[in-house]
Amino acid sequence: MRRITVKVVANAPWSEVVGAMADGTLKVKVRAVAEKGKANDELVRVLAEHFGVSKASIVIVRGAAATRKVVEIQ
Repeated sequence: MRRITVKVVANAPWSEVVGAMADGTLKVKVRAVAEKGKANDELVRVLAEHFGVSKASIVIVRGAAATRKVVEIQ
């Protein structure tokens, strides 16, 4: 199990993992808009693909309504 901090940029032209920021936070752009959990669903999909795990293995632990989130990868 691994916990990472993620900075999410919603409503981007495409979804991608940008890389690590200076403080170690992983920056991720998602195409979905930040309403009704759409951006969170897209974030889970992008992270699962990036880390090579299933979507069920990605859990947003903290910050579901914020741009900075703590995500647990099992």
